[in-house]
Amino acid sequence: MKKELKAFFSRNPTSGIKARELAKKLFLQSPNEYAKLKDVLFKLEKEGFLSKNGKRYFLNKANVEGLKGKLEIIKGGSYGFVSLNNQPGKNNVKTKDIFIPEKYLSTALNGDIVEIELLHKQKGKSIEGKILKIVERHKSEFVGTLKKDKSHFFVIPDEKEIHVDFFIRPENLNNAVSGDKVVVEIHDWETDKLNPEAKVTEILGKAGSYDAEISALAREFNLSYIFPQDVLSQAEKIPVEIPENELKNRVDFRNEDVFTIDPDNAKDFDDAVSIKELNNGNYEIGIHIADVSHFVDNNSSIYNEAYKRGTSVYFVGSVVPMLPERLSNKICSLVPNEDRLTFSVIVEITQRGKVVSYKIDKTVINSKRRFSYKEVQDILDQKQGDFYNKLVQLNNLAKVLRKKRVRAGSINFVTPEVEFKLDKLGAPIEINIKKTLDSHQLIEEYMLLANQIVAAHIRSKENKNSIPFVYRIHDLPGEEKIREFATFVSSLGYNFSIDSAKNPKAIQSLLESVAGKEEEALVNDVAIRSMAKAVYKPDNIGHYGLGFKYYTHFTSPIRRFPDLIVHKLIFNYINGKKPEYTYNALLEICDHSSAQERNAVGAERVSIKLKQIEFLKNKVGEEFHGIISGVTNFGIFIELCDTLAEGLIKLRDMEDDYYSLDEKNYCIVGQRTKKKYRLGDKLTVKITRVNEERRELDLAIVENKFN
Repeated sequence: MKKELKAFFSRNPTSGIKARELAKKLFLQSPNEYAKLKDVLFKLEKEGFLSKNGKRYFLNKANVEGLKGKLEIIKGGSYGFVSLNNQPGKNNVKTKDIFIPEKYLSTALNGDIVEIELLHKQKGKSIEGKILKIVERHKSEFVGTLKKDKSHFFVIPDEKEIHVDFFIRPENLNNAVSGDKVVVEIHDWETDKLNPEAKVTEILGKAGSYDAEISALAREFNLSYIFPQDVLSQAEKIPVEIPENELKNRVDFRNEDVFTIDPDNAKDFDDAVSIKELNNGNYEIGIHIADVSHFVDNNSSIYNEAYKRGTSVYFVGSVVPMLPERLSNKICSLVPNEDRLTFSVIVEITQRGKVVSYKIDKTVINSKRRFSYKEVQDILDQKQGDFYNKLVQLNNLAKVLRKKRVRAGSINFVTPEVEFKLDKLGAPIEINIKKTLDSHQLIEEYMLLANQIVAAHIRSKENKNSIPFVYRIHDLPGEEKIREFATFVSSLGYNFSIDSAKNPKAIQSLLESVAGKEEEALVNDVAIRSMAKAVYKPDNIGHYGLGFKYYTHFTSPIRRFPDLIVHKLIFNYINGKKPEYTYNALLEICDHSSAQERNAVGAERVSIKLKQIEFLKNKVGEEFHGIISGVTNFGIFIELCDTLAEGLIKLRDMEDDYYSLDEKNYCIVGQRTKKKYRLGDKLTVKITRVNEERRELDLAIVENKFN
């Protein structure tokens, strides 16, 4: 038993456990076995192998020294977690995430690599720890707004996860004045009893100005905002004219009715479509993608910079592109009435959506029309306009493909998005919730079809040997998260079991049952948060959310680096050439691209939040309809229905009762009145405070319900 207990605690060093719980885990049922267990636990404690806190036993912290991991500080800085990623410690011990209370954060900042000591105190599901030292700073520069308090200068950081302000001595202001948006660098911080001292290294502009805020956001997320000169110079040398010998080597679609369909404000067009009815009643669909790979050679300056960026980042009213503008907006962009090089998936498909045959080939097109989504929708609704018949054919077939996809197990999440109308200075003057149109779904279906065909082609019967490739994969949801999701939807009155999550059709059935109801957006949001994240990998496991066995990203090489790599790989494969990339090289590309994608999503969300707060800053005291989108031990989050902005009602500001969190039932409960505020409840609220610097929106309840 002693050997068995040592093995158990070595496998589970961060989980304190009582003797009774341990007996159950080890299937010890008789009184004699339990007595022996207690005796061995006592001896192991005396030997120093275990330590005891209350009734819980832990692996002695001396056995898990030298643990290092990445610190994630929760917004506001009241605590954080160190992710050790199952890093082995002393005696090959493996550990989980460690809770770090505010008093033990020391001088660590969000994202730092730190060394910790385990304290063997239980905090929820995690063990408490203490930061001993900073191993590596996540970054040295920070962006914030310079403020003057009496005779002292401080920089309030833009990132809410940075929980301290930076003290600036007058000699380190570098000509910055109060109200400037600045970049600072820490140069002294030896104790957490004082604020870190920093110096201003760059002035981005006046806080609140559009250019300054965009530059600050790019710096905050470590985005390359300006292209290096060698990249721009290389792009300038690429000719716009296409050599005649290149045209001869491509399938010519220039006389076909090819057109693009994109958002109103799109500046780069990387996909176009065409449709032709065949004599046998089938359709030939052309999905034409900008051939960026033709212009970007491996290891060129443009290629290396694109790899570094990984993706274009779309801020409200601005973009940080992956490729220089000469390529993204001109040479590669499928603008109308200009010859453009493309890489196409040409599919013969029946009216019932069955793929009869396909070909992947280098092509040349000349787009006949640049449509916006709204223009296509108007033509479909009014039953007249440019290319009306072809648009109807494309739309009808897209609906067939969509129904077929859903029947096969694809999940269609409903995720409301907002769009902004900005004035000339970039300030938001209007916020609207985007409407999902048939024209959006039309393009989506053909892009999904092309991505699926290209991925499946790599694993076709003709390809006997495994070759390196880039897949877009989506794993099954984690058991713990799906259990929480099942509990949540059950609290709303819907039936959903944990086992159902293994079948995407069950998720889709649930989403269909909430469609059109007030909780639709919330259930979709919680469902998405319960899912695993889609990532890029050279090993295929399929795409759970889409229900596809094979899937990749082929259709956006202007704005996504993995698509560019897929173009290069598929071209080599269909021409019988040896792949240019090893498995390890692709693994590195996939991991880096996935990380850059997550970073871009975070930056884009902050950009939206900043514009929402800027729009609402002059509306203090006004009332809005909202839905409870989150419940915590410090307050309830409210999503405003007409702007999708999220604000917080702090529990300490709710003066009608003392409220506490009922985590199991996703609500807060009044101690005296037993009044409940539950996730998904509708409220009328008013804005009480807007803090642009802290990106905070404070709310107060006006009514419990609205009609």
